[in-house]
This record gives sequence, C-alpha cells and structure tokens, in this order.
Amino acid sequence: MKDKFINLQTHKLMVGSIDRRKFMMSVLATGLTVPAALSLAKRAEAATPKSGGLFRMGIAHGSTTDTLDSATSENHFTLVNGYTFGNNLTEVNNDGQLIGELAESYESSDGQTWVFNLRQGVEFHNGKTMTSEDVLASFNHHMGEDSTSAAKGLLTAVKSIKADGKNKVVFELDSPNADFPFIVSDYHISIRPAGDMASGIGTGGYIVQSFEPGVKSVLKRNPNYWKEGRGHFDEVELISIIDPTARQTALMNGDIDAMDRVDLKTINLFKRNPNVNIMDITGTAHYTFPMRLNVDPFGDYDLRMALKHSIKRQELVDKVLLGYGSIGNDHPISTANRYHNSDMQQREFDADKAAFHYKKSGHSGKIQLSASDAAFAGAVDAAQLIANSASEAGIDIEVVREPKDGYWSNVWNNDAKGWCACYWGGRPTEDWMFSAAYTNDTEWNDTSWKGTDGSKRFNQLVKEARAELNDDKRRELYYECQTLISDDGGSIVPLFNSYVSANSNAIAMEENVAANWDSDGAKCVERWWLA
Repeated sequence: MKDKFINLQTHKLMVGSIDRRKFMMSVLATGLTVPAALSLAKRAEAATPKSGGLFRMGIAHGSTTDTLDSATSENHFTLVNGYTFGNNLTEVNNDGQLIGELAESYESSDGQTWVFNLRQGVEFHNGKTMTSEDVLASFNHHMGEDSTSAAKGLLTAVKSIKADGKNKVVFELDSPNADFPFIVSDYHISIRPAGDMASGIGTGGYIVQSFEPGVKSVLKRNPNYWKEGRGHFDEVELISIIDPTARQTALMNGDIDAMDRVDLKTINLFKRNPNVNIMDITGTAHYTFPMRLNVDPFGDYDLRMALKHSIKRQELVDKVLLGYGSIGNDHPISTANRYHNSDMQQREFDADKAAFHYKKSGHSGKIQLSASDAAFAGAVDAAQLIANSASEAGIDIEVVREPKDGYWSNVWNNDAKGWCACYWGGRPTEDWMFSAAYTNDTEWNDTSWKGTDGSKRFNQLVKEARAELNDDKRRELYYECQTLISDDGGSIVPLFNSYVSANSNAIAMEENVAANWDSDGAKCVERWWLA
C-alpha cells in the first residue's frame, strides 16, 4: 500500500496536480527518507510534461484522396490525424492496456450486452457537449447499409445500439464477444458530432486549422481538452513525406521533430547523429503480399502454395529489415498476440515443393507483382528478392513498380492488381485482426478470400471463438484459424517488422511507448512534449 501511495503521489507531481511541497509532505509521512523523497521529486519533475511549442512530424504516408472522415482512413497520415483531433470510446494506452476514453467505464454480464457510461461535460471543438446521440450517429455512420467504411466489418456483430439517457449507450451483439471493448478503440470509429462526420470536428486534444490531403495538416491545442496530462504542444504540423531519404534529411536539418519508418538501409549512419534518437518497438506490425483469389491466376490453390514455398523469408528479414523484425508464417498473428500458434511448422523456402505445386496449377508465363515503397520502405526490393527466389523454382515473376501517390486507392485491394505489397499494423486481439482483414464481411479483405472451403470454415471458427469464454477452447479455435489462413488463404506474410522511428533530442515522452501502432500507438501528438 505504501508503494502504491508513493507512486500515486509521484504521478500527481508529474501531471501537476500537486506541487513539490505537497509531494514531499505526503511521501515523508509514509516514512520515506528526505534524500529518497528528493530523488523521487527530481526524477518526477524531469519527466514532467512541459506545455508549449510547435511539433512537426514527418509521416511516411499520405494520399491526395485522404479525407477527415474516419471511415475513409487507410494510412498512417490519416490515422495520426484522426487520433490527434478525435477520441474513441476506449483506447489502448502506452502500457498496452485497454482503458476507457470517452467512455468513463464499460461493463457486461454476459459478453453480449455491453453498456458504456460516457464521460460527462466533454465538448466537441464546435462547443457542443458530447452525448449518447453523437455516439449513436458516429457508429451508425459505419454500420449503415450503404456505408463503405473499413470498420463496417468490425461492427457486423452489433445487432442494435441504443441510448439510455444522454450519458449511456447500450450495444446488443448477435453473440457474446469478450473483445468488443477493444473493437470500439479502432481508429475508424472516432466519435464525431451528430450530423457532421467529415469536417474534422472532434473531442481531441487538437483542433484542425487546415488540411491538405496527402500534404499537410495543421492543428492547434484544444484549450478545453478534457484529458488530464495530455496535449502539450501549442501547435502541430503533420507532414506527408513519403520518401524515406527526404524524411530523414528533414529530421537531421531540424525541419521536423519526429518521423516514422526509418529507412533501415541508412539506419547505421542515422544513428551517428547525436541529435537523433532511434526507437525500435516490437509489436504486431507485419508486411504482406496479398493475392486476390478473384483475380486469375490466384484463385488456384496450387499456384498460391507454389508462391508461398518460393520465398526465402530469412533473406527478407536480413536484407529488407536488416534484422529489425522476424520471419512470418503466412498468417497475421505474431508472438506478441495472446493466442499465437507456436505449434505450427514454419514454412521455409523449398524449390522442389514450389515447382511441384506450380506444375500442378497448370499456369505458365509471367506473374505480375505490384510494389511501391508507399506500401513499406523496401517493398520494391522485397518484391525483387521474391522474384529472384521464385525463379529457382521455375516461376517467372515480373515486378511492377507502382507510383507512390494513390497506391492505396489504385493498387491495394483493387481487382485491377491481383498481387501487391502491403503492410498491416496488426491488432491487439486475434478477433480484431481477423475481422479487419480476413472475414468475408470486411471491406478490407484484401485477398478476397471468400467462398473456399477453408474460408467458410475460418469464418465459422471466428464466430465460435468470439463467443467462447473458455480460454483453452478459444486458443484451440484460434490456432486452427491461423492454420487455415496460412494454408488456404491468399496472404503471403513473410515478415513481422519492428516499428523503427526517430525523433530529435528536443522531444520527450514517458518511459513506456505503445506498440499497438507506430508513433506511440499513433498518439504521439497528445502524449509527447518538448523537453
């Protein structure tokens, strides 16, 4: 109890809710010595966020098709923007734990009916007080029959949503889902004022001043932000700088203060700069090469297996990630996930197996693989390495270098391109990851994995696991899900990449940095401050 009290008082000193005198008096009363108390105070004050200043961040994504409507968010530029000016019902904090955000609390007795109690007195940037009406409107924006939101598939289990007064919202699901509070933290499901889902008005720590799609976003601190100890900068500029060399040059020249996605090819040189800090965070992020089953020749099982066996995965880790990552097994669940299937045999490069399946597929001629470094740094190089190793099995792959601008609209998840490079930030839970990209009802099923026996079985298992409250049974179901994706699915997942980002010495942050997304869970703007 003594340690908990001291930790609580230290936190209060850090966030400014008590001064040094009150801190010293309170911890000395527990029997702590004066030197120990002074040492604690000194460390706490050094880590105390400071308000003010301009924060400029260079982001490796951005497209001229970007909007402020969270339903359309599809890259890290819009993701960081959305979390900067908006909030969700829940959030994953920088310790990796789920906590309430706009929902002060939430509960369920059976996993099927979920009640979210809203924080009272929270204001939108336009001065309107947030109520249950806004929450209902925000969710219906993604759940509507004509909605094309990427979150629509995540919410198909919601049978009904209703308000119980102004400060309570009740979700009724079609079956129990213990992970539902995680789902509502998805960056697409930002709470906006009823009747205005697209202008960028939110409840977040910063207010949008200007937004140039795929170019730049300028925001100013929300003076009425409800969240204690968050939102420290006076002004923020989020700048789309897709070229990795340009991002790193901008940071070294002092034109920006932080950047995501360090170019691993030059990281050793970058580390030598005394004014730059490199952050290497392990999480659930992974690089993929999705094959669309509804586009020839990828609907053929043997053709897919031929390509999966034709990849030298460790070579990709060594040459593309320079060791900042690990090999994948053609499914999206990493060792950081709770139900990672460690019993699966790791798929290795096997020219004989690849040639066997390729011959069985009956295909001949070139197979096009579209890639751009807009997908991830080194994507074109990775595609070329895949083409090189596949040639050893007699498979002819033509790497098509695609333009960076518009890649996510014109190439990825597009039937005009049957096979391409992609990245996923991963998700905190298995159900969330599967529902985001692999179930047959999600807009982001980028392999169009639907209709096969394996897909049908997979979708059945996901529903069973979602409703299963027994941990051992749930693990068994998720193990089979991973096996089905790896065997029957169209996604090649050769790499799990670390989040490698950089910031100047002028930026300070808490000791724990979130791993659920790049850039401190994509919430660096509200969590960091100027040292």
